[in-house]
Amino acid sequence: MKNIIQAIKYAKPVFGLCCFMMLIYGAYTPSQKAEVQEIICVKFKKDASPADIQKHMVAFAELRREIPQIAAYSAGKTLASEDYDVMHYVSFRTEDGIEIFNNHPKHRQFVADNEKIWDKVLVINADIEK
Repeated sequence: MKNIIQAIKYAKPVFGLCCFMMLIYGAYTPSQKAEVQEIICVKFKKDASPADIQKHMVAFAELRREIPQIAAYSAGKTLASEDYDVMHYVSFRTEDGIEIFNNHPKHRQFVADNEKIWDKVLVINADIEK
């Protein structure tokens, strides 16, 4: 009986650690292999407020969670460029992913909500070199 109680005593932390690891693994999205990338360069209108620009950046980043075809996403302000203010890098596993992204209702809503603050947009699609 003493051995059983001692075994249970040691099994509790191991069981707890296993549950914790399963929870973490379930929340973790492993990196997906990307094959193509869409680079979106945006120049904001002069009267676009910092709050509008921040809203744009946050809303674009949220598309990563809403459109499953996006394998990876990053963005940033351009350095010493007068042509564009920010660049969004959206990676996909296939070329079809780009088309699905561009026609996805969430992406279309993002464009409708933000295009009023854009002066110009440049979109470049490219293969990802391995």
